[in-house]
Amino acid sequence: MRLAIIFTAFALNFAPAISAEKSLEADVIVYGDASGGVAAAIQSARMGKSVILVSQYGHLGGLTSSGLGFSDIGNPAILGGISREFYHRLYKHYQDDEAWTFEERAKFKNIGQGKVKALDQKTELASTFEPKVAEALFDTMAKEAGVKIIKGRIDLAKGTEKSGKRITALRLEGDVTVKGKMFIDASYEGDLLPSAGVSFTLGREANAQYGERGNGITGALRQNQLPNGIDPYLKKGDPASGLLLGVNPDMGGEVGDADDKLQAYCYRMVMTNVPENRVPIEKPAAYNEADFELLFRAIEAGQKGNFFKISPIPNHKTDSNNTGGISCDWIGGNYGEGWNWATLNHTEREALAAKHRDWQLGLVWTLQNHPRVPENIRKDTAPWGLAKDEFADNGHWPYNLYVREARRMVSGFVMTEKHCDRTIPVEDPVGMGAYTLDSHNTQRFVHNGMVKNEGDIQTHLKDKPYGISYRSIVPKVGECENLLVPWALSATHIAFGSIRMEPVFMILSQSAATAACMAIDSGTSVQDVPYADLRARLLKDDQRLEYAD
Repeated sequence: MRLAIIFTAFALNFAPAISAEKSLEADVIVYGDASGGVAAAIQSARMGKSVILVSQYGHLGGLTSSGLGFSDIGNPAILGGISREFYHRLYKHYQDDEAWTFEERAKFKNIGQGKVKALDQKTELASTFEPKVAEALFDTMAKEAGVKIIKGRIDLAKGTEKSGKRITALRLEGDVTVKGKMFIDASYEGDLLPSAGVSFTLGREANAQYGERGNGITGALRQNQLPNGIDPYLKKGDPASGLLLGVNPDMGGEVGDADDKLQAYCYRMVMTNVPENRVPIEKPAAYNEADFELLFRAIEAGQKGNFFKISPIPNHKTDSNNTGGISCDWIGGNYGEGWNWATLNHTEREALAAKHRDWQLGLVWTLQNHPRVPENIRKDTAPWGLAKDEFADNGHWPYNLYVREARRMVSGFVMTEKHCDRTIPVEDPVGMGAYTLDSHNTQRFVHNGMVKNEGDIQTHLKDKPYGISYRSIVPKVGECENLLVPWALSATHIAFGSIRMEPVFMILSQSAATAACMAIDSGTSVQDVPYADLRARLLKDDQRLEYAD
């Protein structure tokens, strides 16, 4: 039986179930079903601990299995342990000709990010892949490790139960209590941090706070920028008519200043131009033409393309991300006066995620159909639709919105751009990152009488990996003794822009789980796990901790 069929069988039979039990218990509790959460749960189980993985979505893998199939690895030298195993097993899957249902393997454009090939014969790693294959592999690996998975979401009002400086239980919706010795917050939002009494921040720090250059307000930079000449007012030339949707009157401060804005989110659309696998994009029920006035004006001002990426993944599908001045990112759609994505409850997040979905579907529908869009653009975009064989139980739409940044813990060690560019060394690495210092735009504002984007940063690190400190994934001494945070870790906005990549999430999560298990064995806090012992175990499990020039 070919591998693809085995994957599908596991995916169908291994879906997380909503727990009928009101009280559950294990050694290690992992909250979050994204790639890092799965890696943490697998490592905990492999180290002989009982583990419960709490799945918020009922689908394992987060962004890695929800459309982000064109991976941002930066340098494959960072991959070891479970992360390398995952990308290697994906590579092996695509060596089978039967895995290529809508494309001949020999004709696949074997391109990836930078120097990392999509399917690399030298490293035997796959950096591009289909979401359904990634999800099935996560299911397979979790099943092989014996991970117990339940479906549920944290009760944001009750959060966690604590005894002194330790979490004793995670509270889920429906009055479900999940007790444990160690807890790992693998959510994109950092949802355990507030109730666990752990310090965190939101938004962008001022450059002056940590001596950085790429943090804070950026000004109207050129990357992913709108063309010149776009009038910002509802009625062109009339300030009294008000500003276009999502446009601020100014930047809100000077270049380098702090603010509480979040970089934009989007869904990574999986599209195809293969007729037999293509689902046409329909106009959303909530479509409002006025919402796309900026799109029309951008086209009038000269934007001719780059409305969504066509990054190729196997079987003539795409990982369609944001690109260009106006694209998939709903800039400013994840925060407002007195609120942001992280502070919303689950129902409010679902409603906001639906608006992001409608923005992107509305964008593509407009490009394909609206008479104000030139015929050549309509013709160029017309062949694309959603992939019929992806996300079949969700209208062929990805499960996860790309929450690029929300809460970030503030621990005793804060990763900054100086650590990422290796100006300052990291003495206790538990993994490495290598990707560009990357932030998407955070706002649109009026600049010299025109609409401009602000917030996009893309600072290249020359493919030299950097170490990520163990202290950045554990809370400050005195706050919480049995929590590890491999995603919403302690890093500045711009450093997080590199660290947040999915492969690094898996790496840090394996290391977090290793530390959690060692803390259980020694009866100590996560802050007191001896780094020398942790390092030895990580190396034994093939984690990569340093890069030799």
